[in-house]
Amino acid sequence: MATPAGWASLCEKFRSAVNVSYVESKNDPETEPYRSKYAARELLEGVKQLLASEEAEGGQEGDGEAERLQAVRRAVVEYELGVNYTDTQECSAGEEHLVKCVKLLERHRLAPECVSLYIQAQNNLGILWSERGDIKTAQTYLESAEALYNQYMKENGSPPLDTNEHFMPQEEKLTDQERSKRFEKVCTHTLYYLAQVYQHLDMTEKAAQYCHTTLKRQLEYSGYSPVKWALNAATLSQYYLTKQCFMEARHCLAAASVIFAQAGLVPSAEDNETEQDQQDLQQRKAEIARCWIKYCLNLLQGARKLLEDNIGELDPDRQSELIAQRKKEEDEKEKGRKKAVLFGTSDLSDSILAMEEKVSCVFPLDFQEAREIFLVGQNYVSEAKEFFQVDGYVTDHIEIVQDHSALFKVLAFFEEDYERRCKMHKRRVDMLEPICVDLNPQYFLLLRRQLQFELADTYYEMMDLKVAIGNRLEELDSHTIKKINSLAQLAIKYYELFLDSLRNPDKVFPETLEEDVLRPAMVAKFHIARLYGKLITSDGLKQLENMQTSLEYYTFLVEYCEKHADAVPAIETELELSKEMVVLLPTRMERLRAKLAS
Repeated sequence: MATPAGWASLCEKFRSAVNVSYVESKNDPETEPYRSKYAARELLEGVKQLLASEEAEGGQEGDGEAERLQAVRRAVVEYELGVNYTDTQECSAGEEHLVKCVKLLERHRLAPECVSLYIQAQNNLGILWSERGDIKTAQTYLESAEALYNQYMKENGSPPLDTNEHFMPQEEKLTDQERSKRFEKVCTHTLYYLAQVYQHLDMTEKAAQYCHTTLKRQLEYSGYSPVKWALNAATLSQYYLTKQCFMEARHCLAAASVIFAQAGLVPSAEDNETEQDQQDLQQRKAEIARCWIKYCLNLLQGARKLLEDNIGELDPDRQSELIAQRKKEEDEKEKGRKKAVLFGTSDLSDSILAMEEKVSCVFPLDFQEAREIFLVGQNYVSEAKEFFQVDGYVTDHIEIVQDHSALFKVLAFFEEDYERRCKMHKRRVDMLEPICVDLNPQYFLLLRRQLQFELADTYYEMMDLKVAIGNRLEELDSHTIKKINSLAQLAIKYYELFLDSLRNPDKVFPETLEEDVLRPAMVAKFHIARLYGKLITSDGLKQLENMQTSLEYYTFLVEYCEKHADAVPAIETELELSKEMVVLLPTRMERLRAKLAS
């Protein structure tokens, strides 16, 4: 056995290696990024030789406990060497040392001195294989680490030794509380890496479950960066939105907002925040705001789907039925589900609850409820646009404006008054049109197409509303006629601009449309045909001309589907109506010609 002085020297050498590797390495120059890592490696190799010499001097004597002690000390050094080599991008050598660590501990892996180190070695092997692209092997290591944690907690449960304690003097050993905290952090890392592995394997539900558990544990054991935690929680909320789990999505977002607010209160490691740090913070805040916008938008759109009839209008009977059944159902459902998803301690929970109470998590069933959700979404639009400005963040800015437009669109669904509904759509036009006009099609063709189509649809909807308002009048006045015609012409203009963007450089429309533009292009043709039929004129020849143009667009749609049978499923409804109009319009035109000739 080594003398007390010899053992103290060996421990000091190990601690020096750890300090050089994890602390001093942060100050390495860019020209020598691994200088400290290489220095630490030399020290670790020296510790490894000293341990081997000590074992050789001790021979084969000693009981099982002494053997375990020797194995775990060697395993700690192998582990640190494994991490060192992977940190310097020498993955094969890193794997070799990590595998040695696991083999040394295999027999003793459930012992309190070994379990934490064993799990950490498996975590690192999981990461290593994941970075190599072998996700299945990574999954095997990480699931094994999780299973070992669960087995240890079930069979033993006492706080195990931390890795570095094996080279600490007795008086510096950790308290049980600190050991427990560190061990739980190791397990949290396992679950965090597993969440990513499941995501890679398209096991999205399991990935979300592990991500949620990771976030809960990070809060519980205070092992997190507020900004990263908030972003991960906000990202998780978007998964819950895809599953229509609005209560869980809201909880994640409320927690993200509360935790993010801590970011300004927690000093950084160097405590000298730069302008770039502040810029990053503002960007993250805007990204969380965008997640809130999606939440409000999805909640409103989900309600619309529940409430709309077969022509897209609000169904009053369905509305009454849903209002009657909602209260008792939601109360019971929320009590049961919330227990499983709550984040944080009681203090945090109170703050999160206060945040949640600012916006509903149940489908709005009338205009007032919808408006409250809309206003929350609109506030987050303003917050997101503060950072994502058009100068520097064109795509992000436009996507936020499109979401703002979508919020107005879905709010209009709940509005019973046609005039007010029309004004909401006008707000959409006012925010979309200037951007669309300024966008360079050479760089932003797809975005420009989206905006052109949305503007056309918005004008189309406004025209329909004005027609409905006109139908309530005894006789159409000249102002209403002018308005209907103006809106119809603007809708035609933007549909045509959209269709023109599909033409080749020789201005020829494609014979076969790509799948992603097939339905929009056919809908644009169909709507243009209908719009020409809606134009109001007292000039019979002009009326004939409009009917002829309308017929040409309906005919295009029918003939395209005759040549491309695979296009039919995408536009069945429009196709049926177009076929009818291709038969009806010539007859109407003949009647009009006869009338004009007489």
